[in-house]
Amino acid sequence: MRHLLPDPDAAALQQALQALLPGLVVEQVAQIGSTSSELLERAHRAPSGPPCLLVARRQTQGRGRQGKAWLSSPGASLTFSLALPLAPADWSGLSLAVGLALADALDPPQSGLPARLGIKWPNDLLLVDAAPGQASRADPDAPPSPRQAGAPGRKIGGILIETVPGQARRTAVVGVGLNVLPLQATPEQVAALPWGHADLQQLIPGIDAARALARVAVPLLRALLHFERTGFAPLRAAFARRDLLAGQAVRSSLADGPQGIADGVDATGALWLRDGGHRTAVRSGEISLRPATDGGRRG
Repeated sequence: MRHLLPDPDAAALQQALQALLPGLVVEQVAQIGSTSSELLERAHRAPSGPPCLLVARRQTQGRGRQGKAWLSSPGASLTFSLALPLAPADWSGLSLAVGLALADALDPPQSGLPARLGIKWPNDLLLVDAAPGQASRADPDAPPSPRQAGAPGRKIGGILIETVPGQARRTAVVGVGLNVLPLQATPEQVAALPWGHADLQQLIPGIDAARALARVAVPLLRALLHFERTGFAPLRAAFARRDLLAGQAVRSSLADGPQGIADGVDATGALWLRDGGHRTAVRSGEISLRPATDGGRRG
């Protein structure tokens, strides 16, 4: 059975994670329906089970928010889920905290340079193409890749967070999917990448799924433990620097949901929409850009 990480690397990663959360185990499988579904089932069966990072080379029934599929193939993506008990005073904004941890690990902030990874509220990571005349940090000679018209960037990853009740704490299962694509991607792997999506090769040339996991796993766990203590409020300014909806004309996917100009998030991670002199908070659902023909004003 071929795993994503060689045994020595998996042991080193487990040791690094256990330094933050004793007892955490790292498991690898060649193929599974869904890493999150597996960990949710375990949490229901044994609420006091050990924290676990479950990594799959391939998922056949991967899930995103609102039942959307997130499939993967070996070498073309990184899919994993992290299950651990948490008891924050307020769960609001957790997906934004996770997105920030992943973005900062893959695209560390650099003074004077714009972020290449942005966050589309509430749970998507998008690669922002360099503006005309602006060099990419990853490859200054690479031409900008096409993206869907009007989109603030191209999707490079997604986050799904689910919880299971426990005695003193709930078990949080944080599922992550990242498009990677190897340098020598097969035509099938390239074709499997949906239109409008991007992959980590365009941000970090030469990276593969194993290296991506090594970069994000420890920062992600550290961010989850920090969120349990402090919540989202201290991260608000950091999120604003990666907020791809700010100033965009958007609408909520909820029935009769609000629409307006995205106006940042508050201390709980709720997205505020401004429509004329009114502001409305959106706390759940999906947000989509409003076409220009809607007459939405930006600014």
